[in-house]
Amino acid sequence: MALFEIPFIYYLDIFGTIVFAITGVLAASEKRLDLFGMIVVGVVTSIGGGTIRDLILGRAPVFWIAEHCYIWIIVITCILTFIVARFYTFPRRALLFSDAIGLGVFTVIGAQVALNLDHPPIIAITMGMMTGVFGGVIRDVLTNEIPVIFQKEIYATAALSGALVFVNLRWFFPDGSAAFSAIVAMLVVMGIRFSAIRWGLQLPVFLLSKRPGEE
Repeated sequence: MALFEIPFIYYLDIFGTIVFAITGVLAASEKRLDLFGMIVVGVVTSIGGGTIRDLILGRAPVFWIAEHCYIWIIVITCILTFIVARFYTFPRRALLFSDAIGLGVFTVIGAQVALNLDHPPIIAITMGMMTGVFGGVIRDVLTNEIPVIFQKEIYATAALSGALVFVNLRWFFPDGSAAFSAIVAMLVVMGIRFSAIRWGLQLPVFLLSKRPGEE
C-alpha cells in the first residue's frame, strides 16, 4: 500500500480500476472488438487518467509500474467481463452508470495523490478532474466516439465539483476522516452525473447570433 497512506483510499483506487476496466470492455463490445482489443481499451481506460496525472506531477515511476498488481487486476477484469458480455448484452445505461461511478472514484484518487505530494488545493482539484475524465477520453477516442467532455453532457463539471468538495474537506478539516471526505465527494460526482443522465441535463452552448441576411 505504498502509494497511499490511507488504506481506504488504496482500496478505493482498486475498486475504481475495476469499474473503469469494465466500462472500457463494455464500450469496446459495442464496436465488436476481439478479446485483445477489449483488453487494450480496458487497460488504457483504467490507467490513462492516472498515468497522465503522474507524468504531469513528475511522480516516477507511474503508479501501475510501481505496483504491477494493477495490470493483473485490469486484465483479469477485462477477460471476465468479456466472457459475461458474450452471453449477456449490457444495456447502454449500464455503461453510463458504471462510468459515473468510476468518474467519482478516480476524481477523489487524483486529488488525494496531489495532496499527498503537498501540492496546493488548485493543483489537487485540477489533478482530480484530469484523473477522472482522461481515461474516458482515451477510451472514446479508441472506440471512435466523440469524447463525452467535448459534448454538451455534464461530465467534467461533475468531476470538478467532486474535486472541489474533497479538497476543501481535506483542507479545512485535516484531522477529519479521509474516508468520509472521499465518500461525500464521490456522492457529489455521481449525484450530478446520474442526474444529468436521468433528466438529460446539459451545459448551455454558446451560439453566435446570425447576422442580417444570413440563414
